[in-house]
Amino acid sequence: MSVSDIHGAGFGDAKAKFRVYLAAPPPMDAYQQLTHIQPLQAGDIDQIYRHCGNGWRKIFNVYAKLLFALPSSHFSFAVMASSWQQFRDQQLLHANSGTALCFDSPSLSDDTKTMHLIAGRTLAKQLLAQGLQADLQWLSSEFAVDPVRQLLVTPFFDYRQLNNEKIAVSAKLLQLLSTQVLDINQYAAVVHNLLLPQA
Repeated sequence: MSVSDIHGAGFGDAKAKFRVYLAAPPPMDAYQQLTHIQPLQAGDIDQIYRHCGNGWRKIFNVYAKLLFALPSSHFSFAVMASSWQQFRDQQLLHANSGTALCFDSPSLSDDTKTMHLIAGRTLAKQLLAQGLQADLQWLSSEFAVDPVRQLLVTPFFDYRQLNNEKIAVSAKLLQLLSTQVLDINQYAAVVHNLLLPQA
């Protein structure tokens, strides 16, 4: 089964197998009228943080760190660069990178090759209220999963909300999704074993 093109606005690879969803693009004139997936070029990420502030730096950094935390047995991102910083600067959201940052609702299907990640519980609840056809199972107040549709909800991409510990949890949940595990108890065990004992 081929990967379907992304419909809607965003950055990255239109055929990306790894898609992250945010509510809105950076507040720069160049991106306010986006209607398609636009690949970023070298230097674009740096320009976005210079114009839009540290919040956008954190989004890109957390995205790259998460990709680098994924096991290379299931995902190729960690072998594409020598560090997450190099991946962020040279490949993240570029053409043919396999990555996208989308500003519209996910188009979910039975395409098991595509991973969908909604950044933040608030956005996930808004998308559900707007008609997103997903059966989210909440594993905690911050993480939810729909294994059939390869959909994960994580905390927002910010150092406090999605810290290194929660990046590790997200990576393990994505690994389960990639192997098409349907048993919700296995997902819940990851969250319980890695996060709840320290809570």
